[in-house]
Amino acid sequence: MENKVRCAWVNSDVLYQDYHDNEWGRPVHDDRHLFEMLILEGMQAGLSWITVLKKRETFREAFDNFDPVVVATYDSEKIEALMTNSGIIKNRLKINSAVTNAQAFLKIQEEFGSFDNFLWAFTDNKPIQNSWQSISEIPAQTDLSDKISKELKKRGFKFVGSTIVYAYLQAVGVVNDHTDCFLHNEVIS
Repeated sequence: MENKVRCAWVNSDVLYQDYHDNEWGRPVHDDRHLFEMLILEGMQAGLSWITVLKKRETFREAFDNFDPVVVATYDSEKIEALMTNSGIIKNRLKINSAVTNAQAFLKIQEEFGSFDNFLWAFTDNKPIQNSWQSISEIPAQTDLSDKISKELKKRGFKFVGSTIVYAYLQAVGVVNDHTDCFLHNEVIS
């Protein structure tokens, strides 16, 4: 029996534990993965993360493995096909935003060389190491998420409010919010 102390938000679901233990909070520098997480965080709006996590593989299939070059070309026919896919979140605004965000993502890649360069420049290419004493101290948004959200919106992104952006920053390791957790020190880089 495993006796790991995890962040308080992690439940007993093995999929959730695996996501927490092997992905959440670890610094990500791969643009495709950064795009995937940005889209999935937007899809989560109003839902629980486990809902998205359980649909993740189907999302990957439906959204061409989150290749922003392909997603940016989706037309109304593809969007209608996605709206009939019972394995994903069938919200027209969220699906349309994935296409819009892919197009904006490609513009950032063109301007900065990569989305990674754009995102990590906000923290001088270093993860922010928070040391919260309990989960109740972790904010839903911060000055950093406000700033990045504003910049993304200015560049045409949708479903990138400050709360969504902060969850994204946590997920891709821009901020380390592992609290009372065996991984807090491990993900410091």
